[in-house]
Amino acid sequence: MLTYKVVIIEDEPPAAKRLKKMLLSIDSNIEVIQILDSVEASVEFFETKVELDLIFMDIQLGDGISFEIFGQTKITAPVIFTTAFDEYTMQAFKVNSLDYLLKPIETEELAGAFEQFKNYTNQQKDTQALAIDDLMLSLQQKKYKERFLVKKGKSLCIVQTHDIAYFYSDEGYAHITTTDGTVHIIDHTLDHLEAMTDPEHFYRVNRKLIISLNSIASVHEYFNSRLKLHLTPATQFETVVSRERVKKFKLWLGADS
Repeated sequence: MLTYKVVIIEDEPPAAKRLKKMLLSIDSNIEVIQILDSVEASVEFFETKVELDLIFMDIQLGDGISFEIFGQTKITAPVIFTTAFDEYTMQAFKVNSLDYLLKPIETEELAGAFEQFKNYTNQQKDTQALAIDDLMLSLQQKKYKERFLVKKGKSLCIVQTHDIAYFYSDEGYAHITTTDGTVHIIDHTLDHLEAMTDPEHFYRVNRKLIISLNSIASVHEYFNSRLKLHLTPATQFETVVSRERVKKFKLWLGADS
């Protein structure tokens, strides 16, 4: 019986578990031989030269971007990327004929990608390598928003990104809070705002909040393995880093592990 040996690279355990379950449900011949959660662990694994057929790879990992793996070790198996990146980056995938799945992954899309993998040919490997190089270049050249246009009464005003303390969602609307405490409603979702802002300076701590590094006044341990933040300006709501984001958050702050 033909068995497809699959590796999953995903740093959020619930997402990795869900993907594994979905894979096993679409084809009983799939065997998930390893789940890896970082660039470092992935490089170490691929250096062992284990035989495998397919890799599912999240783009953003706790210790870097997964494209870094290709620069540190040789990968010969086809890759299907899983990503929450914006449409601009998705266009790069389309142009270069790379497979990708947008999060949250749907079973039907996963099944379609797996069928495409089964039609994969050796001639496509060189194309994939070139496409990854192009994607890395496009990501390095990506420009993030430097300012936002918002309504202020019947007027429009410009908010500079460096003056933003945090973005938050409330009652179906996204808001900007600036460093002086001014609040504006903005016509974007938090998903869009996360893609628009520089990840060196902004981090999404939970589903409803994206903070700037400069807004953090203090960080405290909180129950259920979470972290509680005190921000400046102060929020009118509880500010907690969700458990699945704590590891990435600490790395974003500069922790070694």
